[in-house]
Amino acid sequence: MKIKLLLLLIACAFTTHIFAQQGFPFDNEIRAFKHQDSISFPKKDGILFIGSSSIRLWSDLEQRFADKPIIKRGVGGSTIEQLVDYYTPYILVPYQPRKIFIYAGENDIAAGKSGQFVADEFAKLWAIIHGKLPKAAIYFMSVKPSPSRVKYYAEVYKANELIKAYLKNKPQSHYVDLVPAIYKPGTTQPDSSLFKGDYLHLNPKGYDKWEQVLKPLVAR
Repeated sequence: MKIKLLLLLIACAFTTHIFAQQGFPFDNEIRAFKHQDSISFPKKDGILFIGSSSIRLWSDLEQRFADKPIIKRGVGGSTIEQLVDYYTPYILVPYQPRKIFIYAGENDIAAGKSGQFVADEFAKLWAIIHGKLPKAAIYFMSVKPSPSRVKYYAEVYKANELIKAYLKNKPQSHYVDLVPAIYKPGTTQPDSSLFKGDYLHLNPKGYDKWEQVLKPLVAR
């Protein structure tokens, strides 16, 4: 046990050094996760939620699925491109989860990237995960149409459709359509009452809607 703890502390120190050398995006958050891991490393076969601030700001995620081994690793305003290029060796692969729920791509589109770009990056991410963790079930949580980002809706829907098609015949892989859950009843427009004042991030009522869709998938 002491040897394992020592190895974790060494890994944490090494990671901090690498981040400092490379100008790692959101390095403070990644270091915080690795420090947390050095104190109490999650057991393998957990259920990992990873992605951008929609995961990071889901403050009661673990409580909503209290009977499940949830690992929450949302990173600031991160992009799916950063998830591919930087984060998988640090806050994804080491946990050896049995399920991986991914919310990413919205920030890429808001930064001017296309829906096709997001789909291509997800294909890279899928290949990384499937290569390193072939038994893990992969769940892509659809990119949400946030009211503050109306001008990007076309690319949001394009990314979702492309990723849905990509996953259709992939093993242990699922497209989770969360978009209708946040529509106003009887419309195809997001319900602004489900968002915080920035009209970008969900409020507790918005996460209630997500939970309704995700609960049977988490419970499997």
